[in-house]
Amino acid sequence: MNIATRSLRIPDSKLAREVTEIVRDTESELLFNHSSRVYLFGALAGEHHGLKFDPELLYAGAMFHDMGLTKAHGSDDERFEVDGANAARDFLKRHGITRTDIDTVWTAIALHTTPGIPKHMHPVVALLTAGVEMDVLGLAYEEYSDAEREAVVKAFPRTPHFKEDIIQAFYEGIKHKPETTFGNVKADVLADKDPHFHRGNFCVVIRESRWPG
Repeated sequence: MNIATRSLRIPDSKLAREVTEIVRDTESELLFNHSSRVYLFGALAGEHHGLKFDPELLYAGAMFHDMGLTKAHGSDDERFEVDGANAARDFLKRHGITRTDIDTVWTAIALHTTPGIPKHMHPVVALLTAGVEMDVLGLAYEEYSDAEREAVVKAFPRTPHFKEDIIQAFYEGIKHKPETTFGNVKADVLADKDPHFHRGNFCVVIRESRWPG
C-alpha cells in the first residue's frame, strides 16, 4: 500500500498473526478478504473521526465477525453473530486477554448486524460495524478517498461478483436455523399497523451500493 497512514496496515503483533492464521485456515478466501477489508475500513473510519482504539482488538473482532458462518464454528441454534463472538471469546481467553477487552470484542461481533446501536458504544464496537457497513453496503462510501478504497481492495481483492457471493455466503451459513433471524420487532409493528410502510431490504441495499460487482 502506498498511502502513508498507519490505519492501512494490518497489526503485526503475535496475537494478530495468530488471528490471521486461524481465520485463514477456517474461512473461505471470500470471507477472509472481506474480514480483512472490514478491519481496514473500520480503522480508517477511526482515523477519520479521531477515535482512539486498540488495533489488536478491532482486528480480532473484524476477523472473527463472520466465523459463525463457517461449519467449524456455526451452531444449530444460536445467531451466527453470537457464534462468531463466542469463537473470538474462546480464542482471546486462551491468549490471556482481559475480561473487559474480551467483552468488548464479543459485543462488537454480536452487534455488527444491528445498525443504529454500535455507533454509540466503545470505539471497537462502533468501528467494527462501520467497517462491515462500508465493505458490504457501501455506507459512508464518500468518506473514504479513492486512494484509500483502491488500496484496501488491492490488498484484499473483492470477487468479481462480491455482492451476490456475500449474500450466498450468508444464506449458506444461516439457512439451517431460520428461527435465529427474528429481528427488529419495530418493523413488524409498523408493517402490521401502517399500510404505507415499506421494509428496508438488506440484499437490495447491497445490490444498489456504490461498489462495483
